[in-house]
Amino acid sequence: MARLVSNLHYEIVPMASVEQAIAQLPPRSHVSVTCSPAKGIDATLELTERLIDAGHMPIPHLSARLVEDHDHVEKLAAWLREHDLREVFVIAGDAPEPVGPYEGALPFIRDLLATDPGLDRVGVTGYPDGHAFIDQAAITEQLRAKQAALAAAGVGGWISTQMCFDVGRIRSWLEVERRAGITLPVRLGVPGVVDRARLMKMGTRLGIGASMRYLSKNRSTVMKLVAPGGYDPTELVEEFADDAEALGIEALHSFTFNAVADTRRWREAIAGGCDAGHGNA
Repeated sequence: MARLVSNLHYEIVPMASVEQAIAQLPPRSHVSVTCSPAKGIDATLELTERLIDAGHMPIPHLSARLVEDHDHVEKLAAWLREHDLREVFVIAGDAPEPVGPYEGALPFIRDLLATDPGLDRVGVTGYPDGHAFIDQAAITEQLRAKQAALAAAGVGGWISTQMCFDVGRIRSWLEVERRAGITLPVRLGVPGVVDRARLMKMGTRLGIGASMRYLSKNRSTVMKLVAPGGYDPTELVEEFADDAEALGIEALHSFTFNAVADTRRWREAIAGGCDAGHGNA
């Protein structure tokens, strides 16, 4: 449990509360920087640069549906090389209509890798909770295609899962995808220590409807949401601690919604002495 929690990535969002979130990060943190349709890719890049200057190890999200054209791809690749960034996370994004030629993540990944951006690894999305508009079989097919595209380019990757509260659903999804030939390691998406109102609001915005319905039927989980200090992800993470390696879980991806301080305290309390051997991974 301690080893798994010691390898935690904080996700932060470019919005008003980001200043406080940055101030609350532990030194040399791995930080996942989201990309929203409202703020655009430039806001993600600017925040990534600030985090680099502050000594952190950011991973910018690049939304394919916000990429304008091939020149924009070239500019993003040049920016990645300039800042010596070795990892990015590529999503289709939530923009209702693409601003350029990319409907989804896969064609953008192929074009980005063709520009020699200097990347070692590319992260892609996993959906234990399913997707509101895409059939599960199509999601698996796309995931295999992304895995193959990364392998063909000689680039590593990982899967970051959407936030989900249902342990059984997560485990079943992992087992099904492994049987389908998905070998990429997983960064398990878990809620941070976040107050109930913020978690429910952001969860609804993220479209994780099945997990919201799961909460409505599971009183014990709802009680965790109303506990002092907000939701406590300990029990969820414990369920995967013993067989994380067998399931291919390499890290935790914490959806902090910029409430970093409480999640940091939770992480430090559990990780304890493991930080000395693993660093802020």
